[in-house]
This record gives sequence, structure tokens and C-alpha cells, in this order.
Amino acid sequence: MEDMSTRGDKNTGEPGAGHGGGETERLYRRGLHLEYFTLAYNLLEAAASIGFGLRAGSIALVGFGLDSVVESLSGLVLVWRLRMHGKVSGEEEQRVEKRAMRLVAVTFLVLGVYILYECLDKLIGREMPEPSLPGLVISALSLAIMPFLARWKRLTGER
Repeated sequence: MEDMSTRGDKNTGEPGAGHGGGETERLYRRGLHLEYFTLAYNLLEAAASIGFGLRAGSIALVGFGLDSVVESLSGLVLVWRLRMHGKVSGEEEQRVEKRAMRLVAVTFLVLGVYILYECLDKLIGREMPEPSLPGLVISALSLAIMPFLARWKRLTGER
């Protein structure tokens, strides 16, 4: 999410005042609600993927669930960052923003290393994924939900 605390009002230089206090607060609340929804969805996706993956013996589905766990960690960082808005000074909020960006970057680095490991392991072992109905349903739900959620977050951040 874009650092809305540094946008400021052109006339007063006040942090976050570019849209008026009420509009900025509304956008932060919307961003927080979108992140809560994402977090809940990712945790459900993780539980279902790991559970069905273990039952079916599908390492790919378990891996998809672990990916959702890492995404949830990133979501927790963003919730923390959004909840700090208005509770600290503008300078402290900028430090929180930078810290949150670093933590999110670390979670995605961990995710990238994990995906690389899994891909290499499957390629070297010549393991073919086995399709499963739960895996297909989980994938279809993610393909249906995530693009809209990403768009709403992007539009909220741009405002």
C-alpha cells in the first residue's frame, strides 16, 4: 500500500491532509478492512490447502498452503502498519512505513526462496503433480477473488 502519510496538503504541509482528514481516515479504514479480509481469506486458504494436501498426499497443495501462510504474515505486517496511522507523529509514521515495507519484503523473500526450493526439488525429482478436486476449487476461488481484491487495494492506495 502506498505511503499515504507523506502525501500531505500542498497548502499546509500537514501529513495526510491531501484529501482532508475525514477522507484520509476513511481510506485508511477501507485499507484496513481490505487487509483484514485478505488475512482471513489467506488463513482459510492455508488451512484448507494444507489439510487437503496432507490428506491427498499432495506436496503441491501443501506448498500452496504454506505460501498462504507467508502471505498472511505479510498481511499482519500491513494491518500493524495501517493501525499505527493517526496514533503516532508524522515522522514516526514514516518510520513505521519503512519498517513495514522491509518486513513485507522479508516475507516475500522467504516465499521466493521457498518456491525456488520446491520448484527445483520437483524438477530434479521429475515429480508430476496429481490433480485434486479440493486443489482445483481452492485455485478457482483464488483466481476469482484475488484480482478484485488487488484492484480495490490499488484504488484505495492511489487515492
